[in-house]
Amino acid sequence: MGSDTKKKALSSAIAMILAPLIRILLRNGMSIGAFYEIAKQTYVRVAENDFEIPGKEQTTTRIATITGLTRKEVLRIRNLNEDGHFLSLEHHNRASRVISAWVREPEFQNKRGGPSALPFEGQTGSFSSLAKRFSGDIPARTILEELLHSGAVTNLNDGRIKLVTNAYVPRADIVEKITILGTDVTDLISTIDHNLVCEPDETFFQRKVWYNNIPEELISELRQKIVNRSQATVEALDQEMANCDRDVNPEVDGTGRKRAVVSIYYFEEQFKE
Repeated sequence: MGSDTKKKALSSAIAMILAPLIRILLRNGMSIGAFYEIAKQTYVRVAENDFEIPGKEQTTTRIATITGLTRKEVLRIRNLNEDGHFLSLEHHNRASRVISAWVREPEFQNKRGGPSALPFEGQTGSFSSLAKRFSGDIPARTILEELLHSGAVTNLNDGRIKLVTNAYVPRADIVEKITILGTDVTDLISTIDHNLVCEPDETFFQRKVWYNNIPEELISELRQKIVNRSQATVEALDQEMANCDRDVNPEVDGTGRKRAVVSIYYFEEQFKE
């Protein structure tokens, strides 16, 4: 593929990626100047961390050369304090882990294999013991309040806590939703980036199914079928991955530390010619 053809394809792809992102930015009052500053900082960070020459110091001059920024701008950005630029995902991850364990672990299941309604207190089989094992140092009461707020659980009349949905989705916290935007889109684009440059036998799984002539009368039923099947798939994969994770299963041996992600999403819109 020629250089001009590749640049045109890349420009077209970037424009498509930016359209929904800019829609979010405009809706939340971020100007193009603020976006440009973030873009410059990210260009410098990526150039500094991912495009160094082995055995050589990554200089301000080289970063300026490959990014197209001035040395003065690169030096300014390199001297910035990064603290506070990226929100922690621990809150979301731990709430998700509690729900996954509630669905997965036999200690918290009923005789039919579903998640039991749990008393709050208790050494075993309780919400407190569940949170203690899978939410790290976040108090059980804090996790419960968040799950109640998101609609993932409800309090029964007898004081037990019932799981309403098998997934944690923050409903009201816009900051947490935006944080998830950053991580989920990053993982998807990183998967595509890997597949663009890796050897053919090292590609990550990446598939999509789409149709563009579905009648309005069928879309609601189809959407629900997809949600049900996808949720079942996610729960099965969660079990497989938990079996291999040393935090969940301390008996797992091995070296190094890998992060593995599987993401399923559904989207629909009015078809445009």
